[in-house]
Amino acid sequence: MGFGDLKSPAGLQVLNDYLADKSYIEGLPGVKKTLGKYGPANVEDTTEGGATDSKDDDDIDLFGSEDEEESEEAKRLREEHLAQYESKKAKKPALVAKSSILLDVKPWDDETDMAKLEECIRSIQADGLVWGSSKLVPVGYGIKKLQIQCVVEDDEVGTDMLEEQITAFNEYI
Repeated sequence: MGFGDLKSPAGLQVLNDYLADKSYIEGLPGVKKTLGKYGPANVEDTTEGGATDSKDDDDIDLFGSEDEEESEEAKRLREEHLAQYESKKAKKPALVAKSSILLDVKPWDDETDMAKLEECIRSIQADGLVWGSSKLVPVGYGIKKLQIQCVVEDDEVGTDMLEEQITAFNEYI
């Protein structure tokens, strides 16, 4: 497809009409120029006559597929590295999943001793349970609730267990 002179309005119109239903231009004729025309003048163009021989490319084996046999030394070394890796991996402690929980504990009535309530809640002890900060938050009509934070190890302490033990203090909650 010849577009003519793209500097003239007629040539641009032909190009626009062609690109109306295509997103590419294929096969534009061009004149090959020497490398010196595009870059520095003192650079020699070696692209034409300096084509590499395809046999030379085959000599380089990037993936080592020609040498399928492994030497005894390489096998021993690989087995040694694998054994070291496995022992190092076995010594590494497993990750423990922990959760941070913010509990809202509402008192039985407005005359409940909140300091005693907090003391009762903090008396709950379990492996993987660490009590954090607490504060009293007003609910309304002079009643305050206790917000207390704890961090639990998910495998050892569950929220159901905490809820059961806290609600066991039925004189306060």
